[in-house]
Amino acid sequence: MSATGVPVTPASSTGAESIKKEVPPPARSSLLERQRVRSAWLFLLPTLVVLAGVAGWPLLRTFWFAFTDANLSDLEAAQYVGVDNFILVMEDPTWWRSVWNTFRFTGISVALETVLGMIIALTLNTRFPGRGIMRAAVLVPWAIPTVVSARMWGWMFHDVYGVINAMLLSVGLISQPMAWTADPSLSMAAIIAVDVWKTTPFMALLLLAALQMLPEEIYEAAKLDGANRVRVFFQITLPLIRGPMLVAIIFRVLDALRVFDLFYVLTTNSSESMSMAVYARQQMFEFQDLGLGAAAASLLFAVIALFTVAYLSLARVTAEEAA
Repeated sequence: MSATGVPVTPASSTGAESIKKEVPPPARSSLLERQRVRSAWLFLLPTLVVLAGVAGWPLLRTFWFAFTDANLSDLEAAQYVGVDNFILVMEDPTWWRSVWNTFRFTGISVALETVLGMIIALTLNTRFPGRGIMRAAVLVPWAIPTVVSARMWGWMFHDVYGVINAMLLSVGLISQPMAWTADPSLSMAAIIAVDVWKTTPFMALLLLAALQMLPEEIYEAAKLDGANRVRVFFQITLPLIRGPMLVAIIFRVLDALRVFDLFYVLTTNSSESMSMAVYARQQMFEFQDLGLGAAAASLLFAVIALFTVAYLSLARVTAEEAA
């Protein structure tokens, strides 16, 4: 109050109110958000440029060759042929056999790797002497390059010198040596066995990381309620790690759909037991039909993209339902 009885507003209060009137809080928040987005794109720009040069340009060239009659012997003479290459691929029985082989390999191997990876992760998540050494030992198959693993297992599956036949003969499970990688009826089982041996540690590592993030209080409460381990797993553990488990599964599915090295090394490029990637490689380099091989590679890319979109849609719906 002044001497005349007129109320006096403090200067600091008046200044704060003028600032608020000049720049409302939503405007400041929106401006800060735009600055953060702009900075994020600036930081990502070098990576995006490198990806565009390393992955984007070859991918676009592959798509272009898929619509031409390009041949490795004379790329300059390539002519546009429309969708003829895609029609030829779709009419080839070998292509559909490779599609079936790839999907069968993906379904069986990923299912086995998920189950075995979960068992290993649950085991490694418990406390026992030597757990650190066991965790390191489990990762050894995953650390070995795939080509090396395939070559090693190829010798183990050899019908004359292989240790697999020797072990099975010694216990009486087979009566004569079997050509595991040469016989189309047996080669898929051999390829799946090698992939499960090598990639199960990857699944186990991701699932173990998810298990270690779970709070101990939940299990202590379940123990006090008298729940057994099976019930705890299906009603507590599995629902809580469903998200990370789905991520691990989709990673393995996408990786298995583009499998090349295991099929190529173990089956010596057999038309009866080749994958989609091996089929595309055969058309490109052995038959030198770059256009046909590019069409097969484009179809493989479309299959992988379809699975990715389906997973992202499923994840979005799941997140909305959870919210």
